Amino acid sequence: MDHGPLFLSREQAAELLAQELIRYKGRHPLILAIPRGAVPMGRVIANLLDGELDIVLTHKLCAPMDPEYAIGAIDESGWVYISPAAASAGISPSYLEQEKERQLDSLQDRRMRFKSGKKSAAVKGRIAIVIDDGLATGATMIAALHAIRAREPAKLICAVPVAPSDTLDRVSQLADEVVCLQVPAHFRSVGQFYRDFPQVEEEEAIRILSAPQ
Repeated sequence: MDHGPLFLSREQAAELLAQELIRYKGRHPLILAIPRGAVPMGRVIANLLDGELDIVLTHKLCAPMDPEYAIGAIDESGWVYISPAAASAGISPSYLEQEKERQLDSLQDRRMRFKSGKKSAAVKGRIAIVIDDGLATGATMIAALHAIRAREPAKLICAVPVAPSDTLDRVSQLADEVVCLQVPAHFRSVGQFYRDFPQVEEEEAIRILSAPQ
């Protein structure tokens, strides 16, 4: 059975996620969006929960012959997650090292573009909710959760509209709570579950992040 769209748009999915997270309203949660797709969602959720919006930067590590396929992910500290599939695919350590350095440089460039030198929001002692528009392999979310855990939140939550069950199992080991609206049995890509799923341009993400909160 092939699943059709479950959500009209990222914004509608964000509203539904906010309903599931409503118990955190009034507790000044920190909503950490994974750019770029989750940034518009983060603004919706932060508004509905009276929270603060920021980003958590990670980058997927790309397979040698397929730049769209994530073999893992890296966070800004240089910590790397390698997916089980990549570990069994015989990808060479030298390729992984080159890809790690390439994406670490990319992360530093992205932080300057997205944040314009502004400090990141304080995480320590706060409820931190890391969001994305969906999970496939979960590599970027795993790196994001690792990065935020190191900053000592009071509670670390992963919140996504849709993900396959095996990915949720991996992600749940790094979060105190996982909120996922739909867990389809047949999963090809995140975009298949949205009726409207345009690419979020960098200019839009920067505009949302720079707007007054």
